[in-house]
Amino acid sequence: MTLFSSRDVWRKIWNFVLFQIGWFACILGAAHQQIWIAIGISVICIGIYLWLRDNARSDYQLLLKAFIYGLVVDTLLLQLGWIRFESPVPLSAVSPVWMWALWLIFATTLRESMSWLKGKYVLGAVLGAIAGPLCYEAGVRLGAAQWLSPDMQVFGLVYLAVVWALAMPILLYFSQEN
Repeated sequence: MTLFSSRDVWRKIWNFVLFQIGWFACILGAAHQQIWIAIGISVICIGIYLWLRDNARSDYQLLLKAFIYGLVVDTLLLQLGWIRFESPVPLSAVSPVWMWALWLIFATTLRESMSWLKGKYVLGAVLGAIAGPLCYEAGVRLGAAQWLSPDMQVFGLVYLAVVWALAMPILLYFSQEN
């Protein structure tokens, strides 16, 4: 007896691949002022995720919770004056739409390619504290955002380590099937 069916394995692999495609589309789209292409690719990735899932209502709720968390986290990062995002659409006072898409795409991994973290909240927190800031720093280095000073970079990365250490267990909890 196998732990996963081959369908489950392929779905997890595709979820991981689609997340990577969506992440790069958003980051490079923002860096090159092509956010509408990035948003279109993100919508396709999210649509495929929802199409392959059986519990659409629960999935929509998870996506909404991740979106709200990310909107607050990134808007606060912006409002503290630590970072400037490229392509600030729709408003410069809140995080840009491509960051919203990133949070939604990330949320699609919680029940699929990152489902191995289910119930492992401490490990999730540790991974979040490390991987979250690294992803933002990668985005900065690829031109999607910029730290407003070296001091702001330090404050921003510490802030991101904390909010991602909290985000992972919270979102993993929310990702539990109802």
